[in-house]
Amino acid sequence: MKLVTWNINSVRIRMDHVKNLVDTYAPDVICFQETKVRDEQFPLIELQALGFDHIHFSGEKSYNGVAVLSKIPFEATDALSWCGRADKRHVSVTLQGGVELNNFYIPAGGDEPDAVKNPKFAHKLQFLDEMTAWCQGRVEAGQKRIMVGDFNIAPLETDVWDHKKLKNIITHTAVEIDRLEKLQAAGHWVDAMRMHILPEEKCFTWWSYRARDWLASNKGRRLDHVWVTPDLQNKVNSCDVLLDIRGLEKPSDHAPVLVDITL
Repeated sequence: MKLVTWNINSVRIRMDHVKNLVDTYAPDVICFQETKVRDEQFPLIELQALGFDHIHFSGEKSYNGVAVLSKIPFEATDALSWCGRADKRHVSVTLQGGVELNNFYIPAGGDEPDAVKNPKFAHKLQFLDEMTAWCQGRVEAGQKRIMVGDFNIAPLETDVWDHKKLKNIITHTAVEIDRLEKLQAAGHWVDAMRMHILPEEKCFTWWSYRARDWLASNKGRRLDHVWVTPDLQNKVNSCDVLLDIRGLEKPSDHAPVLVDITL
């Protein structure tokens, strides 16, 4: 299975980019974050025309929104709310064969890494805590699960362009990294990207729109992640960050991440 996770930053605006991705890489499953569209305006017919007969989505106007597009049939679908908000940050599907796939858009957290002064940061930490508690209650031996999405956290020093300059900047603070590590441990998750892109290598999936020469300056962060449970760990064959899609005209600020997994 070729699986793509991508913060598309408005699916309707970037349909040409989706077609380019599909034509070039032929993914079997695509997970979008930040679709930014109400469900009644979601481009369902256009995406089905690209070969994705099975689509599960949850969205709202202008903000957030997640979706799973699949050529593989679904056995079940779900969408959970977090922190008492219906802000469309999660969908899940069970693919034919019993593999559960969760797609998350974790809150960005605003600008100030202080949960007392900054409600957006407090929301992010609460969201991570709820995810951790949820994972702890669902650990099952032999269960095959995949979790993907824009986690809005770059945990490793090599996940940011400059660790010293960014260690007090939201996405790379110690408190966020600690929360992410607790979440990973709670679900026995394995970082599939870092199985194939070694932890000592720089790896980024997001670059600010402010940098016109984004690839030359390469001041990026790895905010997008693919995690698998241990039973799938040895089934992950490859991982690639699709820089060419990030380089298209009027792109998302995130590059898609492509992993190949044997199911």
